[in-house]
Amino acid sequence: MLYIALPNQQPRQLSFYLAMEEYVAEWIDVEDCFFMWQVQPSVIFGRNQLIETEVNLEYCQQNGIQTYRRKSGGGCVYADMSNVMFSYITKDKAVNFTFNKYINMVVLVLRKLGIDAKATGRNDILIGNRKMSGNAFYHAWNKSIVHGTMLYDTNMQNMVGAITPSTTKLTSKGIQSVRQRIALLKDYTDLTLDEFKQFVKQTLCDNELVLSKCAVSEIEEKEKEYLSEAFIYGKNPRYSTVKRAHIDQVGDIEIRLEMKNNVIKSMTILGDFFIMGDIDTAIIKPLHNVKLNKEQLTKALPKQLDDVIMNLQRNDFIHLLLEG
Repeated sequence: MLYIALPNQQPRQLSFYLAMEEYVAEWIDVEDCFFMWQVQPSVIFGRNQLIETEVNLEYCQQNGIQTYRRKSGGGCVYADMSNVMFSYITKDKAVNFTFNKYINMVVLVLRKLGIDAKATGRNDILIGNRKMSGNAFYHAWNKSIVHGTMLYDTNMQNMVGAITPSTTKLTSKGIQSVRQRIALLKDYTDLTLDEFKQFVKQTLCDNELVLSKCAVSEIEEKEKEYLSEAFIYGKNPRYSTVKRAHIDQVGDIEIRLEMKNNVIKSMTILGDFFIMGDIDTAIIKPLHNVKLNKEQLTKALPKQLDDVIMNLQRNDFIHLLLEG
């Protein structure tokens, strides 16, 4: 199998490697290709997923975690420099055949290291009953592309925080629960991550192609699609969500939001609070077309809300919008 390499080790965004898969599928005319890549903390969600329901956008913004959409289906995944991502491009076009071929190939690599790995379902690899690799599939340029994670290690708090919807609290219990369900490769081998990558490359590939600078430029052009808001948010329909809380000295508040692309399109505020001013003018209209993140909400709302709803503080209201 042919290994595809880049001409330098320049750090790249996750979107670059998605575009690189497409470039390889379009222009490299061999039966099978493979490459590995690593990224700074990032979340990648599936083609048919709603970013707002799969990604904790507030957590990602606060912790410098980038978010990307891919063209394959499947679930939401967190990646960082402690784990490695695999990309496999083949002329085989049958979904089940391609998945089985790829996953069994990876399982055999792990077993050569003495790791008792096994394939399960259609797209996961387990050690014992713990998941250590998840994979997704799509067609492009008359080829099949499979890409997936290989969990050597990871920042567990980011993994739980980034891909948990913001309405779910991040707790140590949640981290422990996830840790019990996943396997980290470092616990099953003495190889460092770099040594493991070298072992995979030597085991799977018998030749290497280093892409030209011209090819890299073409990949960067393809990458622009993945970075556009039209691609990231374009398939997202409007959706409704309800935020509820009891705030001391204020009362029960229920906020009904209609959202699109994490932007507030309409809002209704209900509850047993005491009205001191014009809610529509002071709160609802200023938040129309505002993104649901702390910075934008703080900027849009007046500093004083207790002259609109008795005893309501702006920070409490923002907290309810984000976490309620």
